[in-house]
Amino acid sequence: MSASTAKVSKKELNSNHDGADETSEKEQQEAIEHIDEVQNEIDRLNEQASEEILKVEQKYNKLRQPFFQKRSELIAKIPNFWVTTFVNHPQVSALLGEEDEEALHYLSRVEVTEFEDIKSGYRIDFYFDENPYFENKVLSKEFHLNESGDPSSKSTEIKWKSGKDLTKRSSQTQNKAGRKRQHEEPESFFTWFTDHADAGADELGEVIKDDIWPNPLQYYLVPDMDDEEGEGEDDEEDEEGLEDIDEEGDEDGEDDEEDDGEDGEDDEGEDD
Repeated sequence: MSASTAKVSKKELNSNHDGADETSEKEQQEAIEHIDEVQNEIDRLNEQASEEILKVEQKYNKLRQPFFQKRSELIAKIPNFWVTTFVNHPQVSALLGEEDEEALHYLSRVEVTEFEDIKSGYRIDFYFDENPYFENKVLSKEFHLNESGDPSSKSTEIKWKSGKDLTKRSSQTQNKAGRKRQHEEPESFFTWFTDHADAGADELGEVIKDDIWPNPLQYYLVPDMDDEEGEGEDDEEDEEGLEDIDEEGDEDGEDDEEDDGEDGEDDEGEDD
């Protein structure tokens, strides 16, 4: 093969390669445009699904209301149901000091109400019996979207009785389990009613609405860990006691065998 022929072949190869690149880029661009079209269809279906899901949620939210009402009537027959439920919930109990628990003993009913379109927000109502801490019969906190569409909240102003404002207690408190918790500022469960800093990420509100309210009985029935530990210790003591009895029985049996052996030797000596 001559040098000129080799040069021509090399040019042809480069030309073919460039053409392939142009074709590949064109196909890729067309593919991207088609992907975008398909994605738009997926997004449209997702929006349609959200609308349908919302309608279903609204339908069943209304159907659940009579059962929530019946459940509240039954709960009212159980003393200290709600304070027990909150104390047994790991996230809520972390916010409860000893005085908070005392105040929550007067909590007779909790209600969670989702607004008609559900997405726009909800309200939590706490109903209290006459108590030595505040004048209010009902404390509420509401979460909603403001005019600009951003999450916001508002709540009942607590009318504390003289010297009973739990939100102004010492910054170092001791909870029921005896563990000390320190905070940079005074903190109480009831400070939640005045905290509107980040309504879109209100953990306690979400926990009550989505975890406790659907089935509070599961937390009311949680066994007391202290009782379980106490029962475990009692069982261990019982087992140790049984082992001691068995060991004493074995020792007594060995002593009896030794006595029988000595008696047998004495009898043989008399016979001789």
